[in-house]
Amino acid sequence: MIQREIRAKVLELSKYYPILTITGPRQSGKTTLVKQLFPDKPYVLLENPDVRQRAEDDPLSFLDKYPNGAILDEVQNTPFLFSYLQGIVDENKEIKFVLSGSQNFLLLEQINQSLAGRTAIIKLLPFSLEELKLGVNSDPFSSIFKGMYPPIYDRKIPPTDFYNNYIQTYVERDVRKIKNIGNLSDFRRFLSLCAGRVGQLLNLNSLATECGVSLNTTKSWISILEASYILYRLQPHHKNFNKRLVKRPKLYFYDTGLACNLLRIKSKEDLDIHFARGNLFENFILNELLKNRWNKGEHSDLYFWRDKHGKEIDCILEKSNELLAIEIKAGKTYRIDFFKNLDYWRKISGKKAESTYVIYAGDESDKHAKGTLLSWKTLKEIE
Repeated sequence: MIQREIRAKVLELSKYYPILTITGPRQSGKTTLVKQLFPDKPYVLLENPDVRQRAEDDPLSFLDKYPNGAILDEVQNTPFLFSYLQGIVDENKEIKFVLSGSQNFLLLEQINQSLAGRTAIIKLLPFSLEELKLGVNSDPFSSIFKGMYPPIYDRKIPPTDFYNNYIQTYVERDVRKIKNIGNLSDFRRFLSLCAGRVGQLLNLNSLATECGVSLNTTKSWISILEASYILYRLQPHHKNFNKRLVKRPKLYFYDTGLACNLLRIKSKEDLDIHFARGNLFENFILNELLKNRWNKGEHSDLYFWRDKHGKEIDCILEKSNELLAIEIKAGKTYRIDFFKNLDYWRKISGKKAESTYVIYAGDESDKHAKGTLLSWKTLKEIE
C-alpha cells in the first residue's frame, strides 16, 4: 500500500484536537487513510441512506453508540450532527471523532458554525510524485495524462475509463447536491471550456459567452467546482514593485488527468502535440507544489505575478519572510532563455539568484548564476 505523506501531520494533530476533519476530492484516498490511521475507530458511512436516516431520526442516540468516537465519512450529508458533536467533545475532550467529506463548501460552512476551534482541518489531494516514487525512467507527460487519482494506480483502471465515470458519477452528482443544475449538457460543456483555459487568466465574461449562459451562472458554477475540488483559482501576488499588476486569477485543475479527459486527449502521444501541453505541465507542477505544502499542514501560499505589460512569473511562493520566484517550462532540454522572465523579476525586485528557480521537464538539476534549474523530479528541493 502506498504511504501517504500527510499521515504524520494527521497523527500529530490528533494529539491536540478532539475532532479531525479530512476533506478533499472524491476518490483521493480519504477513507483509506483514516481507516489505516485509526483502525480502532468504528467506520460509519453517512452516504448510506439507512445510516443517514437513523442519524436524522435520533442524533443523540446515534452518536451514543460511539462512546469513544468514530470515523464519520461523507459527514456533509448530515449537517445536523455538528452541533451535537460540539456538545459531546465539550463535555469530554478525550472522545475523538474523525470526519471526512468531499464537498468543501458544505463541510466548512458547518464547521465554521459549530466546530470552530474544536477541529483541525486537513486537505488530502490525490497521490503526489513523492508518494508514487516515480523512477529515473519516468516521463512527466505520462503522469500528466494519467493523473494522480489512487484508483488508477491501486486498481489499474485505465485513465479514460476512470475519468469518464468520475465525471458522471461524482462531479455531476455532487454539483446537483450543491445547486440544482437543469441542463447538464451546458454544464459538461462548461467543464470542457474550463479545461481549455488551464493556466490562463480567468475571463468570466468570455467563458459565459462561449458557453451560452449568464455571468451569474458562470460565477456560481466556478464556485461549485472549487467547492468540489475540481478546479482552483491561483491568485495574483499583491506586491507590484512599482508596476501595475493584473487582478484576475488564473485557472487550474486539481488533477491534470481530469483536465486531459475533458480536452479529449486519448493518450500520452496525443498530449505531446496538444496545444495545452505547456499549460498542463505548468498545472501539474503547481499541483505538486500545493501537495507538498498541504501534506505538511501548511497554507498553500502560492501565487503568480504578472504586470500590465505581460511580464509574468508562473509561481510566487511565500516562504517565511521570503519570496521565491518560479518559472515552469515544458521543454526537456535546458535553454538560457528559460531565465528571461526571472532576470526581469530580479531586476525590479532586488532579489538574488538564490530565490529564483526554473522547473522544467528534463532530468538534470543545476545551479546557475541566474538561479537554480530544477528537474520536475526534484521539487522537494524548494521546501
